[in-house]
Amino acid sequence: MGKYLNPKADLTFKKVFGEHKHLVISLLNAILPLEDGNRVESIEYWPADKIPERTEVEKYSIVDVCCKDSRQREFIVEMQMSWTESFKKRVLLNASKAYVAQSHKGMVYEDLQPVYALNFVNDVFQHDVADYYHYYHLVHDKYTDKVIDGLHLIFIELPKFKPATFAGRRMQVLWLRFLTEIDETTREAPAELLENAEVSEALEIVERAAFSDEEMRAYDKFWDNVSVQKTLEADWKRKAAQAEAKANEAEAKANEAEAKASEAEERASEAEARASEAEAKTSEAEERASEAEAKASEAEAKAKQEKLEAARKLSTTGLLSKKQIAEIMGLTAEEVEHL
Repeated sequence: MGKYLNPKADLTFKKVFGEHKHLVISLLNAILPLEDGNRVESIEYWPADKIPERTEVEKYSIVDVCCKDSRQREFIVEMQMSWTESFKKRVLLNASKAYVAQSHKGMVYEDLQPVYALNFVNDVFQHDVADYYHYYHLVHDKYTDKVIDGLHLIFIELPKFKPATFAGRRMQVLWLRFLTEIDETTREAPAELLENAEVSEALEIVERAAFSDEEMRAYDKFWDNVSVQKTLEADWKRKAAQAEAKANEAEAKANEAEAKASEAEERASEAEARASEAEAKTSEAEERASEAEAKASEAEAKAKQEKLEAARKLSTTGLLSKKQIAEIMGLTAEEVEHL
């Protein structure tokens, strides 16, 4: 059994940062993108009625500490145990609510102070980038030095943090090591954490011996609920993946059927084209046959006419009888008779 409890749990996180102002001030100054002249000097915790309400799911997946400093800047510090795609929008919504809540009738807009939402995520959601630190704010898309100071959203992907590869601010490293390296299996805290007065104090706060039996039951219940929530989310993701796979399979089959239909349609079009071509050739042949038949009829009529003319001339000589003329010219008696 280790000496400490995990500081990411609801109970421990709030004991460290929700009950000790100087520790949350140290955390804010270490993590937030604040210049030296804008560092947090003092804070006051939000009253309970101002804390954003949580759904049943969020109660066991989100831990928060909310406060404002002497300049009236608002700070929302959250620990998100598992990631969902809607989390960014929820963070933006709550930060926007805090910003709007500063307004009142007759106010001067210059009095509105910025809101910082600092979100520790015990999960990886930006799989395509190596950075663990993600800072979103209102900045000109071309001139990045032009900024509207209003909403500041910071997301820290804790599983990505590796102190060996980080060359940033010392206190940021120490606080992130506190959040990522300390848990129920820790028997001895790293010397670098113990040497810092503020982090060492936080370590004392999360010592297992400092918690009552009732607090330990609440602590264990928190992690049980986190496990249940992660199990449900994994089941949802599995079912969603299965549904997507089936949808992709159905789409592939539909595409295959469409391809076959297109191929059949193309073949039918080719057959129709060949049939039309054959029909055209047949029509052309019939037309040539009709033309040849017409010419043959014309030739036959001309030949007949010539026979009749020759027969007429013979009949005028009186040398041959009509019967003889008909036999010689290959005509009928009636045809010779009507000459």
